[in-house]
Amino acid sequence: GNVWEWCWDWYDKKYYSTGSQTNPKGPNSGFVRVIRGGSRSNNAENCRVANRDYGSPDSGYSALGFRLVRTR
Repeated sequence: GNVWEWCWDWYDKKYYSTGSQTNPKGPNSGFVRVIRGGSRSNNAENCRVANRDYGSPDSGYSALGFRLVRTR
């Protein structure tokens, strides 16, 4: 908690208005990835999963992390 979370999706500002409404996967390519959730440096109303921004995948940020997921 308390950090933005990297997502696998490429970022496209207009994707949600033109893409799938059910389980959107994001565009097939891009330059920056989606980050979600907000961090300790945001105010409370911005610390929610619907909060969406972007970051360069070859950069690191102190307020940005990722979630491990295990599949069988």
